[in-house]
Amino acid sequence: MALERTFSIIKPDAVRRNLIGKIVTKFEEAGLTPIALKKIHMTRAQAEGFYAVHKERPFFGELVEQMIASPVVVQVLEGEGAILKNREVMGATNPANAAEGTIRKEFALSIGENSVHGSDAPETAAEEIKYFFSDEELVG
Repeated sequence: MALERTFSIIKPDAVRRNLIGKIVTKFEEAGLTPIALKKIHMTRAQAEGFYAVHKERPFFGELVEQMIASPVVVQVLEGEGAILKNREVMGATNPANAAEGTIRKEFALSIGENSVHGSDAPETAAEEIKYFFSDEELVG
């Protein structure tokens, strides 16, 4: 596998419950290195822009409200096959379907409050990284 970068968000539900360190540790133990990381409070415009692909879906408004309710941690993870590895470590979107030991199985509160977001493809990862990070911030 090739060395890749992927984008990850530790969502408000996990940040509020002080799970940042535990979640980052899971990524690191899986061989992913955070090369850029920052805690931000997303604005409505940022959340709506970031999740614009879901604008026509019924959950869009609730998703935006959840993401702006309190701070998140945005990060760029690097490693061999980082995109797939990140998705494996996160687990299924629905925590009831997530594998044991995954972030969502251990920490998610619901499908909506599922603790983390991760890019699903190389193109998405590149777009999402640029949405929150400048080239100068990528220090890997």
